[in-house]
Amino acid sequence: MSVSLDVEPVAPALFLARGVCRALDQLGYASLVEFPLANGRRADVLALGKTGDLVIVEIKTSVADFRADRKWATYREFADRLYFAVPNDFPQMLIPEECGLMVADPFGAAMLRDGCTIPLAAGRRRALTLRFARIGTMRLRRCLDPEALRLDAT
Repeated sequence: MSVSLDVEPVAPALFLARGVCRALDQLGYASLVEFPLANGRRADVLALGKTGDLVIVEIKTSVADFRADRKWATYREFADRLYFAVPNDFPQMLIPEECGLMVADPFGAAMLRDGCTIPLAAGRRRALTLRFARIGTMRLRRCLDPEALRLDAT
């Protein structure tokens, strides 16, 4: 008897996101994946620190992924620091010096370099922190009640 499971393969970026979130948790950050920003983009990971600092982690699974995607520069205006998370075999010299660097796998991530800190304006920080709280709460509620109507997705 053969059993077939119709399970979609998990994208490599999701595995790296899991490792990044585990590492951020150990550093005292709460994190959300696929965080929608006010400019219409989505940050791979947005993390909120104990002191209110905000960090965006852009995940790149390959050199082709990195070279094809230049929208990451627009994320700077939504975080105090910007990091790239890459797999171990990624050529690290491609990552811009002003950005932080993490090497990640599904089980964790190692911080190799801190990103340059450019503090957010108070109004932007407040708006992002409130959005972080609302989105996190709505995602948790959907876990508890998957059939709940989403009246406000953002």
